[in-house]
Amino acid sequence: MPKKLSMQKIKQRGFTLMEVLVATIVLFTGIVAVAQLVPVAVTANNNNRRDSSASVIAQRALTQFMQLPVTFGGPFTDPVSNTICSAGCSLGDAAQPGVTVGSPVVVIANRPTINFTAAKVAGYNSTLTDTQDPYGAAYDVRWAVITGGNGTSASSRRFIVGARQVNGKNYVLPLTLDGMVQR
Repeated sequence: MPKKLSMQKIKQRGFTLMEVLVATIVLFTGIVAVAQLVPVAVTANNNNRRDSSASVIAQRALTQFMQLPVTFGGPFTDPVSNTICSAGCSLGDAAQPGVTVGSPVVVIANRPTINFTAAKVAGYNSTLTDTQDPYGAAYDVRWAVITGGNGTSASSRRFIVGARQVNGKNYVLPLTLDGMVQR
């Protein structure tokens, strides 16, 4: 014979309105905190892009300079952009061995750095546009050269190349690279 089910009083307990309100506030606070990270991440990403672009542009210029013969008297035209070192550009002075010529250089933390606060020196600067940047960011590229030799012919050249974005929304420190080529 089947057992007769007895009707027991079952206590049902759900969430109170106060508990739902507290849970919603906690959830909303977490979402707002995470949402505030998005603009910070976008800004950091843009700054990193500018730093990377400046690094690539400066490295490309330095590589172009170092591929030229030490005895090269300049000027030259970059075969890719036609702007790195166009007419009037100079790559040092063999008559002034050991003397830094070109853009002013300052020493910061024992490293030579192009001084972008000084005026541009004719023949030792160029403005390049990042063709991969959707906004066409422009970069100020400056360089200085220290020629080694006997005063009539060059036996080595040290290039100090700096790049920084011009007309950017945020201040970004300029980047400086240093390289040397010998005969």
